[in-house]
Amino acid sequence: MSEARARFPWGLTLAVIPALVLLLSLGAWQVQRLHWKEGLIAEARRAATVPAGAPAAVLGSANPEFMKVSLTCPGLAGAPFIELQTIHDADPGVRLISVCRHPGYEQALLVDRGFVSGSLSARPAEQADATPVEIVAEVRLTPPPGAMAPPPEGRHFYARDNVAMARVLGVQGPVSPWTFYALNASNPDWPALQPSAPPAAFSNNHLGYAMTWFGLAIVLVGFYIAMLRRRPRAPTPAGDTGKSST
Repeated sequence: MSEARARFPWGLTLAVIPALVLLLSLGAWQVQRLHWKEGLIAEARRAATVPAGAPAAVLGSANPEFMKVSLTCPGLAGAPFIELQTIHDADPGVRLISVCRHPGYEQALLVDRGFVSGSLSARPAEQADATPVEIVAEVRLTPPPGAMAPPPEGRHFYARDNVAMARVLGVQGPVSPWTFYALNASNPDWPALQPSAPPAAFSNNHLGYAMTWFGLAIVLVGFYIAMLRRRPRAPTPAGDTGKSST
């Protein structure tokens, strides 16, 4: 008669199954995120090759982000501006943001005119001048301000908030949710104002995360199998030699 095994470890099994399902689900989710991020990167690269278009055409597309738009902004060179605290190439400073009223377009557009180093106290002069300024801008979605962002101090902001910025600048009507980063100078006579769009920085670590979750699932299965093999054997009844008598 062969030795009998101990009871099947139902408790261990019931603990392992949901943990395994969770690990596999997390791995599958990261694979989905990987495909989404790769699509986003491809879209950003494609948008960078498309010539600048009119606001109605660009903003009417399915996804205007990273596309370029041609704007005519009356009086932009001397327009009032918001100062947004930021860091550019490890240099602390501010970005100047003004309202652009593109002819024939209903919404007020917030144009990021560029970066000014914190080492400079001078700013472009604000003056009533309706001379149109032609710029090409990159369209970027404006994230909502974080909960920990300090409140603005007058016209000095610490986080982007298009509606709040526009109200400070005197806009009462609708405001575009997009930010328009000028790619050429609104004030060519003042080179300290450096127009630029922030780099499209995409962290794409989802494959590594997926491999981590799937790897942990494999480890968990290996642990479960090892525990099954190490289960103690039930004791042999006294007097049972394992041989039948004749």
